[in-house]
Amino acid sequence: MSRALYEEVHWSDRTITSTDWRRFPVYHFGDFLPKVETVLINRPDQQQMGAGETTITIVAAAIANAIFDATGARVRQVPFTAARVKAALDARA
Repeated sequence: MSRALYEEVHWSDRTITSTDWRRFPVYHFGDFLPKVETVLINRPDQQQMGAGETTITIVAAAIANAIFDATGARVRQVPFTAARVKAALDARA
């Protein structure tokens, strides 16, 4: 969710400005997060893979689809900032 809603590298006309964690927007401990239910599938016949790394690719898609379902506007660039959602809403017409 952090990637989908906050994380973005910022730069000026000359250099990257988000060079440390104070300047890089992320979810912080204590920020609201919805309840996420996790289901582990035991597949001993399959190759071992990461436990959570693949979720970074599907969470943004799920949030984008939720925005579309609620508004009819497609947002295709993360993070889904208020400005990007508003631009997608304006582009519907």
